Amino acid sequence: MRVADFHCDVLSKLQSAPNIDFRKDARLDVTSERLMAGGVELQVFAIYLSAAQGKLSFERILGQIEAYRHNVVGTGGLQCLRWKEEAAGMAVTPSAWGMLSLEGVDGLEGNLFYAELIFELGVRFLGLTWNYANWAADGVLEQRNGGFTEQGRKLIEWCNDSGMLLDVSHLAPAGFWELAERSSRPFIASHSNAAAVCGHPRNLSDEQIGALVAMDGRIGLTFVPWFVTAGGDAKAADVLRHIEHVCTLGGSRQIMFGSDFDGIESWVEGLEHPGKYAEFAELLLRHYPEDEVKGWLYGNAQSFLASHLPAKTANIYLS
Repeated sequence: MRVADFHCDVLSKLQSAPNIDFRKDARLDVTSERLMAGGVELQVFAIYLSAAQGKLSFERILGQIEAYRHNVVGTGGLQCLRWKEEAAGMAVTPSAWGMLSLEGVDGLEGNLFYAELIFELGVRFLGLTWNYANWAADGVLEQRNGGFTEQGRKLIEWCNDSGMLLDVSHLAPAGFWELAERSSRPFIASHSNAAAVCGHPRNLSDEQIGALVAMDGRIGLTFVPWFVTAGGDAKAADVLRHIEHVCTLGGSRQIMFGSDFDGIESWVEGLEHPGKYAEFAELLLRHYPEDEVKGWLYGNAQSFLASHLPAKTANIYLS
């Protein structure tokens, strides 16, 4: 069964250890070999800058984009998804695609020209914050729970104009609601679960889920063990509780998956790497209709991209 996964952290590992072989290196959760084994036809690769590795600079963003182009698109053989026309074609033509996102805009250094540059280099999703405050907005663990700065509001406007899509995983609740008011386009939570099932602050409240459903955004349910169960001792079947809850809120057509592979050091049992998606699909099919399962695994993500990625023919930044 076809799969799209909206979040992994391979690129920061490739940047810190350039000798990693994306095709089959044991130091990675996500490899091209495992993507193929799991039927993953679209993998979103997050650019994540850790403060432990140095200054959160634009130069480091460029380094991870280069790692993506050389190791994932080059050696790994994935195509780079950028345009809605490409996403529309994915519905009928199976292929292996990668797409770039930015997890936290810290490294853009408050410079919207840098945002334009990464758009030109293929980045299509901006996760506005990581867990804490930056120049644009507050993260979900920032105690003051602030919204957007003036420069952050300019970033929202630029994203809406350019076609850069927005991701609210890690964004503080106040920022979520401000974005819902200010954005003219639907947004996603790339790797978050339901707070009513597991009360981690990174998970979404019922009200947030309802807002994403109402705007026809997307919710990438994630395989971070401590976002799945309160104790973090989670099995693949525990993810179904989050699926069930989102569905009770009317969100069946908004569900997709964002594993967070390579961003975690412990795993949900049965979901340790993307090669396990085939077994996960079998689990889902034992409990839910095939058309819903196909939507969750691939169709909901693909239809969102086909509707909301920028059009190549009309784009003002790239020909």
